[in-house]
Amino acid sequence: MSDRAPTLNAAYGLATPEDNLALYRDWAATYDQTFGVAMDYIMPHHVSMAYVQAGGVGPVLDIGAGTGLVAAALSALGVTPIDGTDFSPEMLAVAATKGLYQRLFWGDITTQLDVPAAHYAGVVSSGTFTLGHVGPAALEEILRITRPGGLVVISINVRHYEQAGFAAKFAQLGAQIAGLTLEDKPFYGSGAKGEHAADRGYVVRFRRA
Repeated sequence: MSDRAPTLNAAYGLATPEDNLALYRDWAATYDQTFGVAMDYIMPHHVSMAYVQAGGVGPVLDIGAGTGLVAAALSALGVTPIDGTDFSPEMLAVAATKGLYQRLFWGDITTQLDVPAAHYAGVVSSGTFTLGHVGPAALEEILRITRPGGLVVISINVRHYEQAGFAAKFAQLGAQIAGLTLEDKPFYGSGAKGEHAADRGYVVRFRRA
């Protein structure tokens, strides 16, 4: 067991790739219950609904797939096929038991994924662009793997959006993206408790130009 107990506070405080791997190694087996259910984690639903309402189709890549909570929401809305990638092998192993994905693979979105350029019709992500996790530089890789006209819908923690410089990055991307919108949504439902129960995120939607 790592010294950093698997909690949301610990996740927000991650500082190194090694910390990330250790936390999610220890959390994977109980994540759905101790986080997904216990915190009434509804952001995967917000992201999936935004993707479908904007006309998103498969094949779609779920970045930071974790245990498959976004894929479950997308599948319920009729989106297929879905691929998934995550930095934690243990989280991927849990996701693999659910039969939601066409392909699951280890990946680091902060570098380069094992995906050809312009491969996916869409990209989704919930909970990956947050404190202690992935910053705005990864948007470049998302654009690389998305087809021209492809739809991207990701959640970005509001505090992280402001602190990490996402607005400046979107401005820098300029004509590479089209139709950028931000919608403020709660991460958690009425069943959430604790200091992070009221945390909010932007559901960010855009297309690769």
